[in-house]
Amino acid sequence: MSSTLHNKQANDKPKTLIGVGLRHSHYTEALQNAASHSHEVDFVEVHAENFFAEGGASKAIIQDIAQAYPLSIHGTSLGLGSSSRVPKSILQKFTNLVQLTKPMLVSEHLCFNRARVQGNLVHSGDLLPIPYNQQSLKNIVSHIQEVQDNIQRPLLIENLSAYIHAAQLNASTQDDMSEFEFLLEMCSSAGCGLLLDLNNLIINALNKKTNNPVEVLKQDLLQLPPEIVGEIHLAGYTDNASQTNDFIIDDHGAEVSAQCWDLYEFAIQRFKNTPTLVEWDTQIPEWSVLLGEAKKAKVIAFGSERRDP
Repeated sequence: MSSTLHNKQANDKPKTLIGVGLRHSHYTEALQNAASHSHEVDFVEVHAENFFAEGGASKAIIQDIAQAYPLSIHGTSLGLGSSSRVPKSILQKFTNLVQLTKPMLVSEHLCFNRARVQGNLVHSGDLLPIPYNQQSLKNIVSHIQEVQDNIQRPLLIENLSAYIHAAQLNASTQDDMSEFEFLLEMCSSAGCGLLLDLNNLIINALNKKTNNPVEVLKQDLLQLPPEIVGEIHLAGYTDNASQTNDFIIDDHGAEVSAQCWDLYEFAIQRFKNTPTLVEWDTQIPEWSVLLGEAKKAKVIAFGSERRDP
């Protein structure tokens, strides 16, 4: 599957659609009320790994969800930045799920999660940062293309929130480009798109003690061509810095932050008509609260459209 075709597909965005991350506690209500809430949420996103089982209840649930809503499949297990290839068993399950549900979007993370330790392949249980250099770029591009060839469609790759630098994991590892330069090279070389997570950018900037972080990030976003951004993620965080050595944890445990709404108003003007998703993964609220966050996103997105000439 050629990178030209990948880029063409990644750039064929639906018009502004607003979705929410669908978690287990909301399955029943979301399915029961799909028709009545169709004007409040345009699509839902699920974590792929929750539906890797080949049969049983999970397969029935994901089929019901796919019939009730346009669907986005969001992976967390592929570890595309790992030095080793994606395990065949995981890649096959991921491919099977995409083929079964035929989602509108498919995404994964810019991270690694597997490494060899004393000859044994070990899984980190977390999404770890990769260095922004040519060797790392070549590695992840190869793995992205392998997945895309299997699922026969482009991936969107999400920028990561990280609490350590890759060089802290391996002292010999050095960056030779910025994060945004890396993202551009990756999308161009792999024929993939970008899942732009605004909350992750904000968390990283706050943890680096960046002055005026939202304004700095607005300038950073100008480096990204609008056509490579295929989805935007919004989220909030629990402000527990005083309990975590002044670090803010990306826990998706609160309503979308004021900084994130501010950055989204700018981003949706630049990346017009980009599907947008509200995530809320811990301290999960009532379904109605989540729909309220989606409504706020719609107001901003539709306001942006009305300002267009």
